[in-house]
Amino acid sequence: MSTMTKTKIALALALILGSASTVLAAEDTSPNGGGFVTPGSLDGVNPAYHPGIFGNPAVARSYGFVKSQQGTWEVAPGWNAHAQD
Repeated sequence: MSTMTKTKIALALALILGSASTVLAAEDTSPNGGGFVTPGSLDGVNPAYHPGIFGNPAVARSYGFVKSQQGTWEVAPGWNAHAQD
C-alpha cells in the first residue's frame, strides 16, 4: 500500500471519528430535551425542563436563582458564582 493511500485512509478515518464524536457530544439524552443549566445564567433555560432545580427553591437558590413577585425566575440580585465556592 502506498504512503499516499495510507494518508488518505488515515484522514478519512479521522474525519469520520471526529464527526461521530461531535454528534455524540451534542446528543441530548434528557427526556424533555432540556439541556443543562449554568449557575447564574438563565440564557436559553426553560425552568419547566429542570424540575430538579426549579421545583425546589433551595436548589434554585444554590444556582443563583430566585422567583420574582410576578412568578418568573431571575438571577438573584448580587449573586456571584465565586462567592458560592
